[in-house]
Amino acid sequence: MSELLLPAGTWQEVTPESASWRHLSFAVRTGPYTAESGDFELALVPLSGRFRVASDGASWELGGRDNVFAGLPWALYLPRDSSYSVEGEGELAICGARCDRRREPLLVSPDDVEIEVRGSGNATRQINHLVKPEFPAERLLVVEVFTPSGNWSSYPPHKHDEDRPPGEVVLEETYYFRTPAPEAFAVQRLYSPRHGLDLTATVRDGDLLLVPYGYHTTAAAHGYDLYYLNALAGDRRSMAAADDPALAWVRAAWAELEPDPRVPLVR
Repeated sequence: MSELLLPAGTWQEVTPESASWRHLSFAVRTGPYTAESGDFELALVPLSGRFRVASDGASWELGGRDNVFAGLPWALYLPRDSSYSVEGEGELAICGARCDRRREPLLVSPDDVEIEVRGSGNATRQINHLVKPEFPAERLLVVEVFTPSGNWSSYPPHKHDEDRPPGEVVLEETYYFRTPAPEAFAVQRLYSPRHGLDLTATVRDGDLLLVPYGYHTTAAAHGYDLYYLNALAGDRRSMAAADDPALAWVRAAWAELEPDPRVPLVR
């Protein structure tokens, strides 16, 4: 479990080398800093606070929400081989993926964010699309997910560890969890009969889950809404995933249920 679920305070950055995969990196930083993107394309996502980012003679202002539950997100895409500096106070998530080609920087404002209400009944959740497959990036994909208290998310359990397009593609993924109070928690299951894995764990504010393979799903404990930031990367520009065949019937059952009226949680 310690290799895949990283509790808050025990990690600073995940790299392809530390995760034993090929493309994806993830980190959270606070306050001003200067860095190089190297051979990674990046998406900078303010979790709280406001920032000014300068790179290659251009600058952008982004952020402004007090916390992840207080507003829609901003994101700044920076290409590989970029020097950049960040000014401001708050928390900034840095999602990255190794890539081959240098593209153009691009700012995503809250007005650009596509909000999707997915599922129904107590499996209703909100997806904020930041870096979609249609986005002009090479490998990186980024979404925010809000799950109302007591609801299931990433359900039915699904996986993306086999290259069988268009129904499934291989994607490395991280789940970065935030809760509105320190006592709040969620339950995460990650399992793969093929790899001999069956992990069910309590996740709390600031924990990070690595998903190299396997079916995965999340449930928010009653009383507290749940946020997680997903970063994904693969060789195909797709988010196609395969449901657990034993639970795939759930999708058809949603037609008989009303979506949870609490969603969208954040507008």
